[in-house]
Amino acid sequence: MPTNVTPEYKKAEEAYRAAREPKERLDCLKEMARTIPKHKGTEHLQADIKTRIKQLTEELAGPKKGGKRSGPSHVVRHEGAAQIAMIGPPNAGKSSLHVKLTGSTSDIGPYPYSTHLPVPGMIPFEDIHIQLVDLPPISADFMETWIVNALQPADAALLVIDLNDPECLEQVPTILERLAEKKIYLTTAWPGLESGGSRPPDEADDVFSLNLPTVLIANKSDLDPDPGEVEVLEELLGLRYPALTVSAKTGDGLDEIGAFLFKALEIVRVYTKTPGRPAETDKPFTVRRGGTVLDVARLVHKDIAEGLKFARMWGTDVYDGQQVGPDHLVSDGDLVELHV
Repeated sequence: MPTNVTPEYKKAEEAYRAAREPKERLDCLKEMARTIPKHKGTEHLQADIKTRIKQLTEELAGPKKGGKRSGPSHVVRHEGAAQIAMIGPPNAGKSSLHVKLTGSTSDIGPYPYSTHLPVPGMIPFEDIHIQLVDLPPISADFMETWIVNALQPADAALLVIDLNDPECLEQVPTILERLAEKKIYLTTAWPGLESGGSRPPDEADDVFSLNLPTVLIANKSDLDPDPGEVEVLEELLGLRYPALTVSAKTGDGLDEIGAFLFKALEIVRVYTKTPGRPAETDKPFTVRRGGTVLDVARLVHKDIAEGLKFARMWGTDVYDGQQVGPDHLVSDGDLVELHV
């Protein structure tokens, strides 16, 4: 961030970082353009903001007559406890994994580039669902221009490789380089893993960069069941991603993916009840570790959040029915009764 920016600009920039939808990001960009100080030190950033406003405006306008334009249909609306993007080279088995994990209707074929558009689906894990979006493959010769925007709502990524393809030693660095050119960084750091992972490059601090915690999914383990192959591969690549070995064909290892994402993203389930009524324990709301009662109220309804006075809670670190304020931290499995 440039020095000597106004509090209004900082607020707009923070809102942009948190924005999920294209229209929401466009509104934030316009506010950033309005509030950024106009001096030599911000000229580059001003130009970048104007370029992104133009791109998002064109996308929201839809396809041009007689030509192609990346439209908002390429951005999958964030649903479930988290959105996870599936990234990988051609023929790594992404689509087969997506079908196995979500029951989707992704195109599957023995030929490359069978996925042309984002394909959303849901991974069930206990009593929640995690959204999984299958994206077109990335190679040295091909990357859809709209992938950059399609990745914006994602919370993390699955980097899927064919464990038995010797070309993956070249494919993975190519994918990382092509995404980095667009200020998208697949990082090893996950909030819920003690190892912490590596820090993204300095460029990743740019307001327009996107840092996605990434897990390496070594597919087609049925062809080579040696678990040591993943460690050897990461050593050769110089990477330290958390890794899972799976097989879309046999289903081996697939159950570990949902459990890993739940822990690594620090997903917290909170159940609610209406005063005087039984608890609603079948469909929890989800926040992240550090979430508050007010965060849960916002998920229930914005009017409840605006009028929230206090809550009664049952669960971790409280006695049954304890009255707490809107800023009280919630834990996984808590039951909350909101009072306005």
